Amino acid sequence: MAAARSNKAQLYAYFGNKEKLFDTIFFGSLERIVNVVPIDADDLADWAVRLYDEYLRRPDLIRLATWARLERRPAGHLVDDHDRMDDRKLRAIAEAQAAGRVREGDPFDVMAMVIAMSMAWSPVSNVYAATAEESPEVHERRRALLRECVRRAVVAE
Repeated sequence: MAAARSNKAQLYAYFGNKEKLFDTIFFGSLERIVNVVPIDADDLADWAVRLYDEYLRRPDLIRLATWARLERRPAGHLVDDHDRMDDRKLRAIAEAQAAGRVREGDPFDVMAMVIAMSMAWSPVSNVYAATAEESPEVHERRRALLRECVRRAVVAE
């Protein structure tokens, strides 16, 4: 708070309480969290790798979304329908499915699966949280594995 030249009393006077402060930060970051990596439904494997790279670049964003999941929305969608910004992604996946390039299934479930796979080494992984400081060779090995696993999971055959 010193860097912000503020104190707890000033923050609460402005935002009301800790929950409203969190909501302001979360919803202010939501577009970046949801849309930071544009989807390519014809190459969902590459999209997963670009998500992995974004988690390395901005671990704070995935932590913020995870905190919202843990504290605010333990079930269902992370945000209300009118706040979700994934309609373009779902349409792109549905179009790729209709063209026979992506396996059949609910487009939302396909998207959720790709995102979940991309988070295997994210800052909120239950197994291992990668950092940008790890060697480039380690990241390339993970990218190759992620790319191949997503490709096998979602490409229509």
